[in-house]
Amino acid sequence: MEPVYRGLGRCVCCFWLAVAFDIVGLVVLLIGVFVNVFFYDLLIYAGAIVIFLSLIWWVFWYSGNIEVPPAELEDDVGILKKDKGGISGAVRRLSSRVSSGIRSSFHRNGGPSSARAEARAARAQRSAPGALPAEQVAVAMATMTPREDTPYTTASVAADEEMPHTTTETSPI
Repeated sequence: MEPVYRGLGRCVCCFWLAVAFDIVGLVVLLIGVFVNVFFYDLLIYAGAIVIFLSLIWWVFWYSGNIEVPPAELEDDVGILKKDKGGISGAVRRLSSRVSSGIRSSFHRNGGPSSARAEARAARAQRSAPGALPAEQVAVAMATMTPREDTPYTTASVAADEEMPHTTTETSPI
Protein backbone atom coordinates (compact mmCIF):
# COMPACT_ATOMS: atom_id res chain seq x y z
CA MET A 1 0.00 0.00 0.00
CA GLU A 2 1.30 3.43 -0.97
CA PRO A 3 1.76 5.95 1.84
CA VAL A 4 -0.65 8.86 1.85
CA TYR A 5 1.06 12.26 1.91
CA ARG A 6 -0.83 15.16 3.37
CA GLY A 7 -0.05 18.79 3.87
CA LEU A 8 3.41 19.50 2.48
CA GLY A 9 3.71 16.39 0.34
CA ARG A 10 6.72 14.14 -0.08
CA CYS A 11 9.61 16.60 -0.10
CA VAL A 12 9.16 18.29 3.25
CA CYS A 13 12.90 18.99 3.58
CA CYS A 14 12.99 20.92 0.31
CA PHE A 15 9.93 22.90 1.38
CA TRP A 16 11.50 24.00 4.67
CA LEU A 17 14.82 24.82 3.00
CA ALA A 18 12.98 27.02 0.49
CA VAL A 19 11.14 28.80 3.29
CA ALA A 20 14.39 29.27 5.27
CA PHE A 21 16.20 30.69 2.23
CA ASP A 22 13.30 33.08 1.61
CA ILE A 23 13.27 34.27 5.23
CA VAL A 24 17.05 34.70 5.46
CA GLY A 25 17.18 36.44 2.09
CA LEU A 26 14.35 38.80 3.00
CA VAL A 27 15.92 39.65 6.38
CA VAL A 28 19.32 40.35 4.81
CA LEU A 29 17.70 42.45 2.07
CA LEU A 30 15.64 44.49 4.55
CA ILE A 31 18.68 45.05 6.77
CA GLY A 32 20.49 46.41 3.72
CA VAL A 33 17.59 48.74 2.94
CA PHE A 34 16.69 50.08 6.39
CA VAL A 35 19.89 49.88 8.51
CA ASN A 36 22.43 52.65 8.08
CA VAL A 37 25.66 50.71 7.36
CA PHE A 38 28.36 51.46 4.82
CA PHE A 39 28.00 48.04 3.12
CA TYR A 40 24.24 48.27 2.54
CA ASP A 41 24.59 47.49 -1.17
CA LEU A 42 26.32 44.19 -0.37
CA LEU A 43 23.42 43.23 1.91
CA ILE A 44 20.82 44.16 -0.71
CA TYR A 45 22.54 42.10 -3.39
CA ALA A 46 23.21 39.17 -1.05
CA GLY A 47 19.58 39.11 0.08
CA ALA A 48 18.34 39.13 -3.49
CA ILE A 49 20.72 36.30 -4.41
CA VAL A 50 19.61 34.17 -1.46
CA ILE A 51 15.96 34.71 -2.40
CA PHE A 52 16.81 33.71 -5.97
CA LEU A 53 18.56 30.56 -4.71
CA SER A 54 15.43 29.62 -2.79
CA LEU A 55 13.78 29.07 -6.18
CA ILE A 56 15.93 25.95 -6.58
CA TRP A 57 14.41 24.45 -3.44
CA TRP A 58 10.89 25.46 -4.54
CA VAL A 59 11.39 23.71 -7.88
CA PHE A 60 12.68 20.58 -6.11
CA TRP A 61 9.69 20.59 -3.76
CA TYR A 62 7.19 21.11 -6.57
CA SER A 63 8.67 18.55 -8.96
CA GLY A 64 9.01 16.02 -6.16
CA ASN A 65 5.29 16.27 -5.45
CA ILE A 66 4.08 15.75 -9.01
CA GLU A 67 2.01 12.61 -9.14
CA VAL A 68 1.62 10.73 -12.38
CA PRO A 69 -0.65 7.70 -12.57
CA PRO A 70 1.13 4.48 -13.60
CA ALA A 71 -1.05 4.21 -16.72
CA GLU A 72 0.53 7.42 -18.07
CA LEU A 73 4.05 6.25 -17.25
CA GLU A 74 3.87 3.11 -19.40
CA ASP A 75 5.35 4.61 -22.54
CA ASP A 76 7.86 6.85 -20.78
CA VAL A 77 9.63 4.15 -18.82
CA GLY A 78 9.52 1.42 -21.43
CA ILE A 79 6.65 -0.63 -20.05
CA LEU A 80 4.64 -1.20 -23.19
CA LYS A 81 1.43 -3.11 -23.45
CA LYS A 82 1.72 -5.61 -26.28
CA ASP A 83 -2.04 -5.82 -26.87
CA LYS A 84 -2.33 -2.24 -28.10
CA GLY A 85 -3.93 -2.12 -31.48
CA GLY A 86 -5.36 0.53 -33.70
CA ILE A 87 -3.50 3.62 -34.83
CA SER A 88 -1.15 3.92 -31.85
CA GLY A 89 0.01 0.32 -32.19
CA ALA A 90 0.57 0.71 -35.93
CA VAL A 91 2.51 3.95 -35.42
CA ARG A 92 4.63 2.30 -32.71
CA ARG A 93 5.45 -0.67 -34.96
CA LEU A 94 6.32 1.63 -37.87
CA SER A 95 8.52 3.77 -35.63
CA SER A 96 10.29 0.70 -34.31
CA ARG A 97 10.98 -0.60 -37.83
CA VAL A 98 12.28 2.75 -39.06
CA SER A 99 14.57 3.29 -36.08
CA SER A 100 15.98 -0.25 -36.25
CA GLY A 101 16.55 0.23 -39.99
CA ILE A 102 18.45 3.45 -39.38
CA ARG A 103 20.54 1.81 -36.66
CA SER A 104 21.46 -1.14 -38.88
CA SER A 105 22.36 1.15 -41.80
CA PHE A 106 24.80 3.03 -39.54
CA HIS A 107 26.49 -0.24 -38.67
CA ARG A 108 26.66 -1.36 -42.32
CA ASN A 109 27.92 1.94 -43.73
CA GLY A 110 30.74 2.59 -41.28
CA GLY A 111 28.88 4.52 -38.64
CA PRO A 112 29.59 4.28 -34.95
CA SER A 113 30.28 0.65 -34.22
CA SER A 114 32.46 -0.64 -31.42
CA ALA A 115 32.64 -4.11 -33.02
CA ARG A 116 34.16 -2.60 -36.19
CA ALA A 117 36.81 -0.76 -34.16
CA GLU A 118 37.63 -3.90 -32.17
CA ALA A 119 38.00 -5.95 -35.37
CA ARG A 120 40.34 -3.33 -36.82
CA ALA A 121 42.48 -3.36 -33.67
CA ALA A 122 42.64 -7.17 -33.72
CA ARG A 123 43.81 -7.14 -37.37
CA ALA A 124 46.53 -4.64 -36.52
CA GLN A 125 47.82 -6.84 -33.70
CA ARG A 126 47.83 -9.99 -35.86
CA SER A 127 49.94 -8.42 -38.58
CA ALA A 128 53.68 -9.00 -38.70
CA PRO A 129 55.72 -6.98 -36.20
CA GLY A 130 57.66 -5.08 -38.89
CA ALA A 131 54.78 -4.52 -41.28
CA LEU A 132 52.22 -1.76 -40.98
CA PRO A 133 48.49 -2.37 -41.36
CA ALA A 134 46.87 -1.20 -44.59
CA GLU A 135 45.30 1.88 -42.92
CA GLN A 136 48.58 3.24 -41.56
CA VAL A 137 51.27 5.14 -43.42
CA ALA A 138 54.88 5.46 -42.23
CA VAL A 139 56.10 9.05 -41.97
CA ALA A 140 59.76 9.94 -41.39
CA MET A 141 60.33 13.07 -39.37
CA ALA A 142 63.54 15.00 -38.76
CA THR A 143 64.37 17.87 -36.46
CA MET A 144 65.53 21.01 -38.26
CA THR A 145 67.29 23.93 -36.64
CA PRO A 146 66.92 27.47 -38.00
CA ARG A 147 69.90 28.88 -39.89
CA GLU A 148 71.37 32.11 -38.67
CA ASP A 149 72.61 33.24 -42.08
CA THR A 150 69.13 33.19 -43.71
CA PRO A 151 67.92 36.75 -44.37
CA TYR A 152 64.36 37.47 -43.32
CA THR A 153 62.50 39.27 -46.08
CA THR A 154 59.03 39.38 -44.60
CA ALA A 155 59.61 42.74 -42.92
CA SER A 156 60.91 44.38 -46.08
CA VAL A 157 57.94 43.12 -48.10
CA ALA A 158 55.49 44.40 -45.51
CA ALA A 159 57.19 47.81 -45.42
CA ASP A 160 56.84 48.22 -49.20
CA GLU A 161 53.09 47.64 -49.17
CA GLU A 162 50.85 50.60 -48.58
CA MET A 163 48.15 50.33 -45.96
CA PRO A 164 44.61 51.29 -47.04
CA HIS A 165 43.22 54.55 -45.69
CA THR A 166 40.66 54.17 -42.91
CA THR A 167 38.55 56.74 -41.13
CA THR A 168 37.45 56.89 -37.53
CA GLU A 169 34.17 58.45 -36.57
CA THR A 170 33.75 60.20 -33.24
CA SER A 171 30.62 61.50 -31.66
CA PRO A 172 30.43 64.93 -30.01
CA ILE A 173 30.20 64.78 -26.25
